[in-house]
Amino acid sequence: MSRLSGKVAIVTGGASGFGLGITKKFVAEGANVLVLDINEQSGQNLLEIFHDSKQVKFLKADVTKESDWKQAVELAVSDWHKLDVVVNNAGTTYPNKPSLTVTEQDFDKVFAVNVKSVYHSFNVVIPHFIEQGTGGSFIQISSTAALRPRPGLTWYNATKGAVSIASKSMAVEYGPNNIRFNCVCPVAGETPLLASFMGEDTPEKRAAFKATIPLGRFSQPSDIANSVAFLASDEAAFLTGLDLEVDGGRCI
Repeated sequence: MSRLSGKVAIVTGGASGFGLGITKKFVAEGANVLVLDINEQSGQNLLEIFHDSKQVKFLKADVTKESDWKQAVELAVSDWHKLDVVVNNAGTTYPNKPSLTVTEQDFDKVFAVNVKSVYHSFNVVIPHFIEQGTGGSFIQISSTAALRPRPGLTWYNATKGAVSIASKSMAVEYGPNNIRFNCVCPVAGETPLLASFMGEDTPEKRAAFKATIPLGRFSQPSDIANSVAFLASDEAAFLTGLDLEVDGGRCI
């Protein structure tokens, strides 16, 4: 039997980058997955990838809006009769730059997408998990930036720190309800945000960044997906409040 057989999951930002890798892994492990993504074209591309599968559904959604979260839970439960896992993967950043040049618009956007979306997911889904009576699992895609912040992305780093700390706090508060909260902390990977993290995507910038990673490469979506699938599985039933570094040794 597959590791996630019979489980129902919501994956935000699940149509590209790390999120697509997580969606593919969850489907391979037997889960039914509702993908939320604000990019409708990416969602349609996702449905083409899984055109023969009844395990994947797509909902165009803005994860910074509570109403979209309520719609997502209603859709997952109406189609698959329950919800077991939420993966808060959707995220954004601004280009790496001196922190005094970060605009209020930059600040508001990064906190809305990276933090407010998680706030809404907790507020909407936790009551459902409690009513369902079988517990549940939240997995946030945090970042090595939450654990080893570097210059130039101060307010992005702060959003990931907020997500990691909130997850630990909620793990304690809702542990008695058998609801688990864990974070996966990737190092920068081969995703559309890579150029923003580095400031610009050049061979020289890539080489310099890789030199800071002991295993000598960027993360891949499969690296993150494998860790998320484990935390979503019953094998991780006694794990909560973790920041799991998937970073090739970057945070050592």
